[in-house]
Amino acid sequence: MSQALQTPLATPPATRSAAPLTIRMHASDNVAIVANDGGLPAGTELPGGLVLRDKVPQGHKVALVDLPQGAVVLRYGVPIGHALADIAAGSWVHERLLQMPDARGLDNLPMATVKPEPLSALEGYTFEGYRNADGSVGTRNILAITQTVQCVAGVTSFAVQRIKAELLPRFPNVDDVVALEHGYGCGVAIDAPDAVIPIRTLRHISLNPNFGGEVMVVSLGCEKLQPERLLPPGSIPLVDERNVADVGTSAETRLDVVCLQDDAHVGFMSMVDSIVRQAEEHLERLNARRRETVPASELVVGVQCGGSDAFSGVTANPAVGFCTDLLVRAGASVMFSETTEVRDGIAQLTARATTPEVAQAMVREMAWYDAYLQRGSVDRSANTTPGNKKGGLSNIVEKAMGSIVKSGSAPISNVLAPGEKLKHKGLTYAATPASDFICGTLQLAAGMNLHVFTTGRGTPYGLAAVPVIKVATRSDLARRWHDLMDINAGTIADGSASIEDVGWEMFRLMLDVASGRKKTWAEHWKLHNALVLFNPAPVT
Repeated sequence: MSQALQTPLATPPATRSAAPLTIRMHASDNVAIVANDGGLPAGTELPGGLVLRDKVPQGHKVALVDLPQGAVVLRYGVPIGHALADIAAGSWVHERLLQMPDARGLDNLPMATVKPEPLSALEGYTFEGYRNADGSVGTRNILAITQTVQCVAGVTSFAVQRIKAELLPRFPNVDDVVALEHGYGCGVAIDAPDAVIPIRTLRHISLNPNFGGEVMVVSLGCEKLQPERLLPPGSIPLVDERNVADVGTSAETRLDVVCLQDDAHVGFMSMVDSIVRQAEEHLERLNARRRETVPASELVVGVQCGGSDAFSGVTANPAVGFCTDLLVRAGASVMFSETTEVRDGIAQLTARATTPEVAQAMVREMAWYDAYLQRGSVDRSANTTPGNKKGGLSNIVEKAMGSIVKSGSAPISNVLAPGEKLKHKGLTYAATPASDFICGTLQLAAGMNLHVFTTGRGTPYGLAAVPVIKVATRSDLARRWHDLMDINAGTIADGSASIEDVGWEMFRLMLDVASGRKKTWAEHWKLHNALVLFNPAPVT
């Protein structure tokens, strides 16, 4: 990617913001975006002499040359559409003037054709984390209470409030208590083939590294998703030595379940008391844990974007991509996702696969999602939002080209289907829907212990289970949402920082946040969105 800032980088910031500023992403592009806060009025003369024929909002495209009807419109050096009418140079190029290209077919793709020189190892970076018995590392020390069904959510929530008020102050080394509330568990076709996705998602979230191996379940009793189906023998990988005296060294771990329909429960408070009593045992064990120095290779980072705008692919996402490469060089695990938001870059992705088998796995996930959308009589174009378009993104092709750069340049070495657990380090394509909440939920299930989320329009998104580092694409957003955004990547657009500068800032902040030395703004305000399980199977 090349970025041409059409203003001198040495211009003082106050002058720079007033001077017309456009950003052209690739030498072959015939459009550029307006970077000035508030956009530019008609009649503005750009560096080079081009005069704007229309008022162009910030983040929106201006035609750099005359574009006759049917002409290919290029951004990122990629066709993002065809002109539906003649577009004169200097005109505002918006979604109503563009015909979106067809999706790239999934046959005859380049398969593992890019063979870059190996990235040099990045050594010596560490953080303070919680080492788990299974070898994974947590960045937080949290008691999570798994629920088999939505029916128990109210009781569990009541109990959690009591636990936080009465018990948590006695256990200062425990960061939080969270209920893993969701909308699944009953009223669903639980034996349908695709039901495996929500079931394994919830199972793997229960085993997230930030929960320290302490598995506690609240069940109703009559639900379809019984505790033994959610967490069958062997799903908790290690024999629980606390139970050896009772069950023998060769026995399976006893699953800790509070069943609300048990005869022993008489009245609401007896149910709550049972949950609180069981939680205390888990809190005691979690409280004994201590942070220890571990290599940066123990980070498992999920990257995502939401509320994207035209700056996402200019500032924040390229900085995340640079940081992704740093993490891979340090031996860490990084997941990028959002199937519809990378679908139009499939040829780039399969070419970067380490092997043809990895490339074919990506094709398989794309084909599955194409078919899933087709069953709903839609296609990838259903992805873009009014906010995306107001922020300058004309269609999903343009959005995808800006989204895919979060993956950096490292080889793609692994592919996960929705709900699967990560088993390999390096760069992984974790197939998920692009919905912020479903994507975050699935990345949690994969084993994410730290989350990076970029936004241009702005969103207060957060997760209770992992720290979420929020990256603003524009300085104006970072200024207005100063106590919600953790990093301002808008400095890249105004020329006061480089992609590399912001990428390194992000990397160092990750180590501080992972160590507990710093909290993200979402943690500070306790902004936590709900878990949303992806259920492509029928609801009955």
